[in-house]
Amino acid sequence: MANLQEQNHLDTLQERIILALESSNISDAANIIQQDLSPPEAAHILESCPQKVRHLLWGLVNEEDQGEVLTHLNEDIQQQFLEEMSAEEIVETTQEIDNDDLADILQQMPTEASHRVLQLMPSEERSQVEGLLAFPEDTAGGLMTNRMVNIRGDVTIEAVLRYLRKKKLPKSLDVLWVVDRTQHYQGSLALTELLQSPPEAIISEIMDTSIKAIECTLHEDKVAQIFERDDLVSAPVVDADNILIGRITIDDVVDVIRDSADHNMMRLAGLDEESDTFAPILKSSQQRAVWLGINMATAFVAAAVMSRFEASIAQIVALAVLSPVVASMGGIAGSQTLTLMIRGMATGHISRANLSWIVLREMGVAVINGALWASVIAGITVAWYGQWSLALVIAAAILVNICIAVLSGTLLPFILKSARIDPALSGSVILTTLTDVFGFLTFLGLATVYLL
Repeated sequence: MANLQEQNHLDTLQERIILALESSNISDAANIIQQDLSPPEAAHILESCPQKVRHLLWGLVNEEDQGEVLTHLNEDIQQQFLEEMSAEEIVETTQEIDNDDLADILQQMPTEASHRVLQLMPSEERSQVEGLLAFPEDTAGGLMTNRMVNIRGDVTIEAVLRYLRKKKLPKSLDVLWVVDRTQHYQGSLALTELLQSPPEAIISEIMDTSIKAIECTLHEDKVAQIFERDDLVSAPVVDADNILIGRITIDDVVDVIRDSADHNMMRLAGLDEESDTFAPILKSSQQRAVWLGINMATAFVAAAVMSRFEASIAQIVALAVLSPVVASMGGIAGSQTLTLMIRGMATGHISRANLSWIVLREMGVAVINGALWASVIAGITVAWYGQWSLALVIAAAILVNICIAVLSGTLLPFILKSARIDPALSGSVILTTLTDVFGFLTFLGLATVYLL
């Protein structure tokens, strides 16, 4: 209920901003953006506006908030604003944001432009950001921040408290990481434990060793799975020698999960998950035209299969009427399995280790559903055309096509992943082609053999 109220409130503010702009009342729009919107909310409003309005609103955002707003924008819109800023302006705008967020922004910029920004930064901050840029964006090292608090295990609670009072603490601090004299990770100490322990207690005696460090080269999807499995709020990141180099916080993992969900949903339609909803018409047309062209090519493959049975279709017109039913049933069954497989692989629940179990399970589901709906469609065919032979042919074709579709939906993601092709991007196109081709081939082939 609270989330719904917040969304309604945000929608109301957006409507007020639009009305203010339409009446040329820029000061009212500026007051709403500067006083009533948090940086994430301002970013949401910017993403929800056409480009001309977006650039006008960007100029109304408080300068001290622009860096934080940038971190919440998708990459396409982020780059639109960065391209219009000089290196000096970027440094000024981003000076208050976390180093890991700044590293993410620089990774999206052209190499020459990011180098100019780095050269203008203070040396200490530049070295920290360069350390983060050394890691690929989709790894634990690319996710982490090096703003953290380390303590040694051989000191007392009292010593740690004195140390913390003198230190500028990072945001969202929930845990202190315990290291030895050479910065090797040993364990963690929650702030609650720190505050509740006696001052004379030694850190190594009360620290928690259950939180395992994450290797800096681990892929971000695996990191998200660890956070989900172990209910973590933050986690330490170490290099190959177990030296603590950073930490990952839950807000970064939420971004990974959201991006992964967006990626899979948009890729199934052949779209870029970072696409701007209000991108120029020509740009959007170009992006979509590619996959429409691919779909056209696959449709002609299915049409070529049907053309091989023109004589059969000419003699029994019902074959042309019923053929799409066979292909459609296979397509739906295959898409269900493909979606399940892509999600299971993303969450780590499905791998080659348990693939055989999944295949058997899905084939069992295919046989049961195939037999059920083949019987239903056969009954409809008898009622429609009064031909038992035609009903048996379409029933057999549907059962076979559903089984082929489910088997394809189960195996395709692994085959494509082995070929280093994104299953979410191309799996649905290939699956649709397979179900259409085998559906038409099975139905029309059986009809040719048994009905003519």
